[in-house]
Amino acid sequence: MIVFPVENHRNREDGSLVYPVHSRRSGGLSIGINLFPDKKVCSFDCPYCEIFPFATTAQFDLETMKDELTRTVNNARHRAIPIQDICFSGNGEPTLSPHFEKALEAVRDIQKKTVPGAKLVAITCGAGLLRDEIFSCLQNAAVSYGLDVWLKLDAGDEAWYRVINRSAIPFDKLIAKIKEFVSVCPATLQTMLCSIGGALPSGVEDAAWNDLALELAKTGNVRQFQLYGKARPSAEDPFAEAAPASYLEKRAKTLEETLACGGVEVPVSIYT
Repeated sequence: MIVFPVENHRNREDGSLVYPVHSRRSGGLSIGINLFPDKKVCSFDCPYCEIFPFATTAQFDLETMKDELTRTVNNARHRAIPIQDICFSGNGEPTLSPHFEKALEAVRDIQKKTVPGAKLVAITCGAGLLRDEIFSCLQNAAVSYGLDVWLKLDAGDEAWYRVINRSAIPFDKLIAKIKEFVSVCPATLQTMLCSIGGALPSGVEDAAWNDLALELAKTGNVRQFQLYGKARPSAEDPFAEAAPASYLEKRAKTLEETLACGGVEVPVSIYT
């Protein structure tokens, strides 16, 4: 039996393809889709990541995922628990999976037939945007049926990017693709604010991030800025630690002032 709500994502690491969680950012029940039941696969190596090292013999199977999702949706509906969204996240970067496009199509079909009021979300670090086929897939889905693409924007300059995301993808190359994507379709921008090695982002980083956020917002395609703090254990604790709520609130206020000065209105939400 699936118990609702689940307060963390640990059951992703036991081979689950579908996992219900109580999401602070979704504001209720979110049904996660996991395309990597066997191991973590990601282009980033964020020290705050909540996915612990693990390995299973599980393999992704599209038909199994469809069956699990249908049962999970029906379970929630039977219990009269509103489903806020169905979300591609899982053990890493979903767009790196060779099954992503077919899985997105299958999930969209189930969502449309069973819970049309629930959003469809894809949480991504943006690595997939470097591949033309994934860029087009996300763009078409966002424009044609409202897929809410949550794009990671943890850093405004390369120095902090190397600390908080530790990716081999060149910062400038990734940001260029994010700018290109946001210029042609809507997206939500999500930013983790935490301390790494005892240090919060510098004032230089804060200013660079605000400038970048404003540039993206001026496209008119940013649905929302999500500033969220570290709330779950990670394998590298205490190297990565939660920032004070006052810091998140200060960053949110500064962003709102930056957007207002730039003549842009975009909702800013903080999750401590």
